Amino acid sequence: MDKINGLSDDVLVKILTFLPTNVAVSTCILSKRWECLWMWLPKLDFFSLWLKKNGLRDFIYKNLPLHRAHVIERLSLHIYFNREIEPEDIKRWIEIAVSRYVRELEIDYSPKNENIFPSNFFTCKSLVSLKLNRVTLKDVPSMVCLPSLKTLQLKPVAPIDGRCLQHILSGCHVLEDLSVQLWLSNNMRVFTLTIPSLRSLSLFLHSNFSLDGYEIDTPCLEYLKLEDWTQRIHYSLIKNMPRLREAYVDVRPFQECFGSITSVKRLTICCREDHVYGEGFVFDQLEHLELCVRKKEVSSNLLRQFLKDSPNLRKLDFSVLKFREFLGC
Repeated sequence: MDKINGLSDDVLVKILTFLPTNVAVSTCILSKRWECLWMWLPKLDFFSLWLKKNGLRDFIYKNLPLHRAHVIERLSLHIYFNREIEPEDIKRWIEIAVSRYVRELEIDYSPKNENIFPSNFFTCKSLVSLKLNRVTLKDVPSMVCLPSLKTLQLKPVAPIDGRCLQHILSGCHVLEDLSVQLWLSNNMRVFTLTIPSLRSLSLFLHSNFSLDGYEIDTPCLEYLKLEDWTQRIHYSLIKNMPRLREAYVDVRPFQECFGSITSVKRLTICCREDHVYGEGFVFDQLEHLELCVRKKEVSSNLLRQFLKDSPNLRKLDFSVLKFREFLGC
């Protein structure tokens, strides 16, 4: 212990950054010197399972406003089965984090269909990464400016208001990584993703809503994961992606997207029905192809077509999966 105490405060705080936040906080009982060292941590991960009832709520209210780090590199709030924490509490904590130039914000909390974002959040200049799980975007202003945001993940459990989603995306001018699970509301029958800076896109469309169509315009995209499980027939306009190198496609029907992904080196196709993608496409850079099908006889024509149109193919994985396995392929 004497050797550790001989280290500077900066070094001790650096050591604490390698520990889970609750473990780092527990060091405050070691001595008077250690009492406040954890409050210099640049990364804070709070889980409601730490403390029973309203213990976490009281702890954050007591300590977050007094946190000493000039910049909060990351704030993570994972709130499960805690009825004491209200949307207004989350809103207040986000407000504090924004005032401390937060760079990464991760929220996992079901807000009872209420807004959890303060007004200063939508013009946060420091935010680089935003990950929202079970949080539904609501009351987003028409003018959003998140000039540093590069990573955005949205996994709501309720429909997203189409206008709110468009307002968020329109204010992210350097966005590179977008992952969205869409439960669309009734006012969003058509949506457009036009993001020139985007390099990675994961888009999952749930099956339980009506959709007229969508358009994807991402010319710098390098990775695409597109899962369209909607039941209603609709149009999909996917513009050319000359830099695309890897794609995962699970859509029905999927012919319309093939003209945009011919530059891929690695391609995964999940096929429920016997489809072909039409004539005139050449996958001259494709090296690794993976086909997941429901039945052996399904996609025999598709496999034959790929073998004909992929002159540089080096590896082929062909999987026949049961229904439950297929859902997770």
